[in-house]
Amino acid sequence: MSFEPDLKDFYSYLESERRYSPHTLAAYRRDLNAFIRFSQQRDIADWTKMDDLHVRAFVASQHRKGLSGTSLQRQLASIRTLFNYLCRHHRAEVNPAQGVPAPRSAKRLPETLSVDQLDCLLAFPGNDALACRDRAVMELFYGCGLRLSELTGLELGDIDWQQGTVSVTGKGRKQRHVPFGSKAGAALKQWLQHRSAQADQHEKALFTSRSGKRISNSSIQQRLKKRALQQGVGISLYPHMLRHSFASHMLESCNDLRAVQELLGHANLSTTQIYTHLDFQHLAGVYDKAHPRSRK
Repeated sequence: MSFEPDLKDFYSYLESERRYSPHTLAAYRRDLNAFIRFSQQRDIADWTKMDDLHVRAFVASQHRKGLSGTSLQRQLASIRTLFNYLCRHHRAEVNPAQGVPAPRSAKRLPETLSVDQLDCLLAFPGNDALACRDRAVMELFYGCGLRLSELTGLELGDIDWQQGTVSVTGKGRKQRHVPFGSKAGAALKQWLQHRSAQADQHEKALFTSRSGKRISNSSIQQRLKKRALQQGVGISLYPHMLRHSFASHMLESCNDLRAVQELLGHANLSTTQIYTHLDFQHLAGVYDKAHPRSRK
């Protein structure tokens, strides 16, 4: 038996019905390819021959290779989703990954920038096209708490100047409207003055490269690292750090978890709650430094 026909149907289902992004689909393929290779090495060529012991053996083998608890949890989630699909379509009888635990990994709090670091980062000089684009990119990242793919996916028509909002297409192609501040608005207007001379005539992307096409994720990542180094911020900057900083600073100021959840486009409140730990960490640090009996 070949697994390929069922896998092809499954990926088509994820793309058309679940509306998963290419990035998410690629992650599913990587996870399930590893599982299929493991199964074939053990001469298992049928979904019905897979049980919980087989899945546990797969998890153990991946753990021995050094995969983190988070990666193993993601792989298990991919296998569970596949078998839920197979069971619904009568191609498997049980879900062997149901109830199989992954080794827990220590919770890592997101890295953030301080307000002073952000001010320093965004104060780089220049009014040429590249500087204006980089400034607009970072102001939107931090001002709206965007994901990298959300930012590179923005189009000219997504900016509502009258309302001062940007229409963002997030995970699962869900749309949300996020307000942007005066700093981001000013940076965008500066960039748009250069964009018209740089972008291809029919290009709809808000941010374009020197070639006139939509800018790539990797280009944005490289530009952020370069600007952080140039400004002497002292960290290796990556796009999601600006999103983390947005969430952390919003919660420090307003303490409205639900509002921040909507702004970030999180499906579950529990995902947003990790930023409350950052806020507590900040308060605890202030206490330790300021209270006369905190160290005694």
